[in-house]
Amino acid sequence: MTTTASTPIDTDFEVVIGLEVHSQLLTKSKMFCSCSTGYANEAPNTHVCPVCMGMPGVLPVINEEAVKYTIMTALALHCSIPEYSKFDRKSYPYPDLMKGYQISQYDIPLSRDGYLTVEVGGQSRRIGITRVHLEEDTAKLQHREGYSLIDVNRAGTALMEIVSEPDMRTPEEARLYMQKLRETLVYLGVSSGRMEEGSLRCDANVSVRPRGQEKLGTKTEIKNMNSFRSVERALEYEAKRQIAVLREGGNIRQETRGWDEARGVTVTQRVKEHANDYRYFPEPDLPPLVISRKYVEEIQASLPELPDARRARYASDYGLSEQEANVMTEDKALGDYFERVLSVSKVKDTKGRAKSASNWILSEVVRLLKAKSIPVQESPLSPEAVANLLDLLDAERITGKQAKEVLDESFATGEMPAKVVEKKGFKPPITDASALEPIINDIIAKNQKIVNDYLGGKMNAMQALVGQVMKQTRGQAKADMVQSVLKAKLESLQG
Repeated sequence: MTTTASTPIDTDFEVVIGLEVHSQLLTKSKMFCSCSTGYANEAPNTHVCPVCMGMPGVLPVINEEAVKYTIMTALALHCSIPEYSKFDRKSYPYPDLMKGYQISQYDIPLSRDGYLTVEVGGQSRRIGITRVHLEEDTAKLQHREGYSLIDVNRAGTALMEIVSEPDMRTPEEARLYMQKLRETLVYLGVSSGRMEEGSLRCDANVSVRPRGQEKLGTKTEIKNMNSFRSVERALEYEAKRQIAVLREGGNIRQETRGWDEARGVTVTQRVKEHANDYRYFPEPDLPPLVISRKYVEEIQASLPELPDARRARYASDYGLSEQEANVMTEDKALGDYFERVLSVSKVKDTKGRAKSASNWILSEVVRLLKAKSIPVQESPLSPEAVANLLDLLDAERITGKQAKEVLDESFATGEMPAKVVEKKGFKPPITDASALEPIINDIIAKNQKIVNDYLGGKMNAMQALVGQVMKQTRGQAKADMVQSVLKAKLESLQG
């Protein structure tokens, strides 16, 4: 991944950014009870039980899959996994956790001390990961005029928190970090990564200090950012706001601020709490976690191919350009689609087939998907159909022009390209140049003005003649062959 150089916001001040990313895990049940996490689009308060409603006397039970997913993520982020971990109670006096506390992790999390590498301006930047830990999500407040309602469906959902070191120096770096982190989570299969649905959320800590100063400035925390663009915009606004306050001789107050997307500003929400305000203590209803080295090694061995490895493989094994490899990797489903096309193709020339598959997917298939506003997972055009189309092209059964028409029809109907070709009655392409000569002679004879324009130096006139030949052959001729024969004929007239 390469970007333009990251430009500092101010030459006199340095911006310091750390991110706390919360990701809902794709477990079937909640973190400490058996309630289903499939509550999307369901009626409020229908996926609840005494545990996630915080009733007195209930006992939580740890979701083993959530622990596994958190360790998977931590290993992918190069974290160390301790042999002992525990859960803690975090006092939480807000109405979205009715029991008054959240089960989280404090001093002995599931992992610590990792990193994630991002490319900024063509240079690698290593962003430290302080910890990856596990907790439960809160209920969802729905605000009305003068009152609020609580939907408990989300309460207790397994929530993983990834805390970075304050290593980012520009809002652009923070955005790239978020995008790379989301990629990693999706490739691991532990999160949907959908910020717009709230399954991936970000809180940002930002401070500024005079350049060259070691001591960190007073930080503010920013919430309510629901897109990568929002993260970058909010951080840029807040950094500039803090710099303006310091230039005017003021002091930065440690507080939590919310991002107002419509106005493009951060606004004060509350004075920031310190860790001791949460009154952490070990969760008395849950036993400590003892994590064996064998278990960690098994998880490490089961990790799937991650984005950076896929990019490198696409370049080395398939000969894709950096841009092609990036686009095909950033959307995991699109990369999976591409790989399926290659696996079912008849052609054994891997690099040659990969290049043509990449070209058709990134241009024509993506065009059709965008026109219908659907993801590749829902495409009516299967990878097998794309492979069939490429096989027809390689066998010179259809021309490139015909292939686009066939692809559109296959996308609309779900039929295989070979069947569409048969239904449309396409004849095999004209591959013999001599077969084109009588057609080209006829076109030249009927279009003397266009011919004279070409002979007079108007090179674009050639395309008009090519178009007429293609029309007369009903797309059976190859455009490059038509142009070659036409050019030879016209040059003989000049002579």
